[in-house]
Amino acid sequence: MEIRPLLMCFALCVVYATSKPTEKKERIHHDAPLSSREHDDAQGFDYDHDAFLGQKEAKSFDDLSPEESKRRLGVIVEKIDGDSDGFVTEVELRAWIKKAQKKYIYENVDRQWKDFDVNNDGMISWEEYRNVTYDDPEPDDGYNYQHMMARDERRFKMADQNGDQIANKEEFTAFLHPEEYDHMKDIVVLETMEDIDKNGDGFIDLNEYIGDMYNHEDEMEEPDWVATEREQFSEFRDKNKDGKMDREETMDWILPSDYDHAEAEAKHLVYESDSNKDGKLSKEEILNKYDLFVGSQATDFGEALVRHDEF
Repeated sequence: MEIRPLLMCFALCVVYATSKPTEKKERIHHDAPLSSREHDDAQGFDYDHDAFLGQKEAKSFDDLSPEESKRRLGVIVEKIDGDSDGFVTEVELRAWIKKAQKKYIYENVDRQWKDFDVNNDGMISWEEYRNVTYDDPEPDDGYNYQHMMARDERRFKMADQNGDQIANKEEFTAFLHPEEYDHMKDIVVLETMEDIDKNGDGFIDLNEYIGDMYNHEDEMEEPDWVATEREQFSEFRDKNKDGKMDREETMDWILPSDYDHAEAEAKHLVYESDSNKDGKLSKEEILNKYDLFVGSQATDFGEALVRHDEF
């Protein structure tokens, strides 16, 4: 039963840091690619299908008839239209694509959900999570449970956007995977700084930065990448050149402003489908370009380039 995911993650980090001193611990969070395929509409729309549906779901459309693909797409369109105004905007499309790409995360949360929803009410309260995770007041494994429980409670409150101390599925997902949510960025940065800031001054200096990645106790010479990281710290991480990273500099390091693939794909889908050029998509416009959004038997092997007006 997966009842201590955060504690297990912490334990694995400790093992990792002590057992593999020459391998760098990676703190930077990058968005995963939307698809492993090349984005070239001249060759087909496989990339768009993966981006719009998620790679696993996209495959399930490949064997469908065009009629069934359009029917299922119509159902999806109604889900994307969050304000139910009959149109899909770029913002709504971006949010949908982000959600489709997080499907593997939701599946992980689903596996853990039943362990924490003790009363089976479809919600998880902080009390439920605390009682399941910290049910041993005097653990014999050496971890400071009181400190970790307080840290978990702080994160839980950040994820609990309506402040009722009860998490729905989306809030619990944000709690378990805070790096995936914009409103959780501050807690990701704060927890990272607490992990690395050994002298407790509220900053990360060069020694702390390197010490988090590399355990030199068992080695005579540093691997080459350590010298590179020292240069990275001095030239890029420490932007104001005061010898340490503050919270803003730490955020720039671990949560870089990468190219937003979901936003770019949303813009692409709107541009290609918006026949009346009003900046938003009607259900009809999306279904008219269904082969761009989803696959089907008729759109395999490049046939998506041919318009199927009969459908």
